[in-house]
This record gives sequence, C-alpha cells and structure tokens, in this order.
Amino acid sequence: MDSEMLSLLCTPDTREPLVEASEEILSKVNAEIALGTLKNVGGAAVSEALEEALVSQDGKKLYPVKNGIPVLLMDEAIAL
Repeated sequence: MDSEMLSLLCTPDTREPLVEASEEILSKVNAEIALGTLKNVGGAAVSEALEEALVSQDGKKLYPVKNGIPVLLMDEAIAL
C-alpha cells in the first residue's frame, strides 16, 4: 500500500493509526479462515482469504483490504 495513503488512514472508532499487516499475521488469520472459525466484529463468518490487511497500532483489530481498497467499517474488523 502506498505509504502516503496509509498515513491518512485510521481506525473508524478510535482514530488510531493503521499499519500494514505482517505476513505472520496474515498467515494466522488465513489459517483460521480456512478452518471456517473466523468471524468479524459484526459476527459474520469470514470466508475469503486475505492478501492484504491493515492492523490498528495497538494490534487489537485487523481491517481487510479488498481489491486494493481498505474496508474501514467497524463491523468488518477482525479482532486479533
């Protein structure tokens, strides 16, 4: 993700800065998705593997990036 765009983004609830998710985090999240056990904050099952994601600076929430577009909706976040 473009660093200039990333510097403008923040979490929708706390306005905390976001950072790109590491490969390690993506691997762990995608493993849970593959098992069918992962749900987002809104309670919906997450069924598509993530290629990109953004993580809150405190490391508590992950926001998916779909087709290069960050999905910064509170219900779409994934608790880490």
